[in-house]
Amino acid sequence: MRITTNALIRDYKSNLSSSINNLNVSRTHVMTQRSFNSVAEDPASAARASQLHRKYYKNQDNLKMVDTAQARQDGQEDSLRQVSDMVKNISKNYNIQAMNGTNQTPEVRQSFASAIRQLQQSMVLSMNSSYEDTFLFAGSDGKNPPFELSSSGTLTYRGVDVNASKGSADYESLQRMSRENLYVDLGMGLSMDSFDNVVSSTAFNMSLPGINAVGYGTDENGLSNNVITLAGKLADALESDTFNADEYGKLMNKFDSLGTNLMNQITELGVKSEFLNTTKDRLGDAEISIQEQMSGVEGVDMAEAITNYMWDQYAYNASLKVGTSILSSSFIDFMR
Repeated sequence: MRITTNALIRDYKSNLSSSINNLNVSRTHVMTQRSFNSVAEDPASAARASQLHRKYYKNQDNLKMVDTAQARQDGQEDSLRQVSDMVKNISKNYNIQAMNGTNQTPEVRQSFASAIRQLQQSMVLSMNSSYEDTFLFAGSDGKNPPFELSSSGTLTYRGVDVNASKGSADYESLQRMSRENLYVDLGMGLSMDSFDNVVSSTAFNMSLPGINAVGYGTDENGLSNNVITLAGKLADALESDTFNADEYGKLMNKFDSLGTNLMNQITELGVKSEFLNTTKDRLGDAEISIQEQMSGVEGVDMAEAITNYMWDQYAYNASLKVGTSILSSSFIDFMR
């Protein structure tokens, strides 16, 4: 078989091109620390890596949502604690002293009433607090302040009087608003039931309608179940021309019981916060697990990768030396 110079050079160029390509691939593996850099190199691993990346980014979204939910709940808890502190302040510094006979003068009662009304206004401001551009206690209507206290002392929640009587249309509206939910997906397998409603066990409810915390409606004695309204009633009783200690005592006892309900709501928020902390820890563990899986699928053994690179570098250098021996002599060199 006759081997021509052109055939030898073509074969050499083809092998040299393969050596350069192998060297480039091994160099890329070392630099990127990835076992493949295109789907064509390893289609099966690329498909698995794509699934892992989707899980990873979904987990990242869930972690960000947990942070948002925690920030909202911190704001809600801070506001409720402010209201609770005001309720305690009224009970300790004004209610008990107002029942003390030595303080039952019109001037002292008027000063107590003025202080209580200031605290009542502050309660409304706390319940109208917001996080970013959303009011924390407005239920599903987070773009408008939920509570409004009129000059006459009437407190409304999203336009409805909080002292609506049971059975009335306003009371039914308050009940409906008190049950509003705002579900978010925290990686618990969000699912819907047959009526396209979110299954509560698969999502986290960030909603906290303000009337659930401060109360609404009236009891069997006609007393308000709302702690902010009742603060105004205490001020009214202190400003009355004839101070009725028995009636004021009833208002005070009711006011104290509503303060207990408020503390129960804060405790419930604490339980939800603990759930968020647990969820964040779980998502953090999942993130580490997914990263390890991604590294196993996409990552490269650096010792093996460097060894392959050095071998391909050696093969390329050898190819260049072979090339010089092939191309060094030609037919012209032997012509005389």
